[in-house]
Amino acid sequence: MINPSRFTLLAALLALPALSYAQGQPETLSLPADASIEMSIISPLTLDEAAPKVSSIIIHPVSEGSGSHALPDYCVVIGDAQIDNGRLRLTTRDMTCIEAQGGDSAIFSGELSAGAYDADGNFGLPVCSDGSCKLTPDDSFLVILNDAIAIEQQPNPSAEINVQRRQHGQEDDSE
Repeated sequence: MINPSRFTLLAALLALPALSYAQGQPETLSLPADASIEMSIISPLTLDEAAPKVSSIIIHPVSEGSGSHALPDYCVVIGDAQIDNGRLRLTTRDMTCIEAQGGDSAIFSGELSAGAYDADGNFGLPVCSDGSCKLTPDDSFLVILNDAIAIEQQPNPSAEINVQRRQHGQEDDSE
């Protein structure tokens, strides 16, 4: 027979993941090494022999992309691009994502080491011709992670203010 106090403890432990999920906010944004995410750039990009490199380009996940994994819809990734052997080499370094569910949101910000690959499976994008490389927001590509990531949720002052407002609103309703 199961001891009632052990049964209560077991039931409470089994309920924790459900409660965490019901609150809707993960505590860590995790992806394995070699995860692929379909992405595109925010603004058109052109590189040529006079300007073969650019830093701090902004890319974002494609909604319902074809990669093995997905990021929250509200993400920006910062990366660098350069021409190398007739291909546009795109690498990433930083990422900030907001996971929104209902009226709550979680912020994740950290490093992301990855590279862009095209459908041909090679590193870099085959978007160069005649010494010029062009990439538009309509062009998508796979970004493949070099390392696994586990980014902890960041403090969200806006969410804390919303919690205080809700609590204050409940106090007003009870009076």
